[in-house]
Amino acid sequence: MQGLALAVAVQLSLGIGLAGLFWPEKLKPVFEVLMFPFYPTFRVVRWHSIATLAISFLLFVSWITQLPH
Repeated sequence: MQGLALAVAVQLSLGIGLAGLFWPEKLKPVFEVLMFPFYPTFRVVRWHSIATLAISFLLFVSWITQLPH
């Protein structure tokens, strides 16, 4: 069950990262709520999406290394 949770986390972060790269205008209102005192620009949304994709890759690598051989 723990492996399933990690797989879901990989898919979720991959989906959010790709959505931020392809449709930043749809994720910008979410960033307005999350980053309240700062006004998010498309550049900020793009950098956060790239960071989310990197986290997705790291989670995928850790998931692969935990699989039984």
